[in-house]
Amino acid sequence: MTNNKRWYDKHPETNKAFQLLRRLDFKSQYQISQDIMSIASAIKTAHNEETAEPPLSIGLDRVLGLYQASNMRRWYDKYPYLNQAILTISTLPEEDYLNIMEGLCDSLEIS
Repeated sequence: MTNNKRWYDKHPETNKAFQLLRRLDFKSQYQISQDIMSIASAIKTAHNEETAEPPLSIGLDRVLGLYQASNMRRWYDKYPYLNQAILTISTLPEEDYLNIMEGLCDSLEIS
């Protein structure tokens, strides 16, 4: 793996999910972004209920990705709801993030 990859390029599920999302029409992208936000909210609530400990770091690559998101260079940055959904799940623990992306791949491949 090269060091110049974006945080989301390091996982095949993420790239696959982005490819599938990109092919969808705006209405479908909007609905999926709403679903992603709901799932992320439920995960964050569950984590908050599990422990009173401070959250772990999301990692330097992901923090840098959040900072660079303001440049709006990615294709999904042009879609505010999808952009917000991706930014939201990027702050989840990596295992949760990957579970969402795998689930997204599975769901979009079936449809």
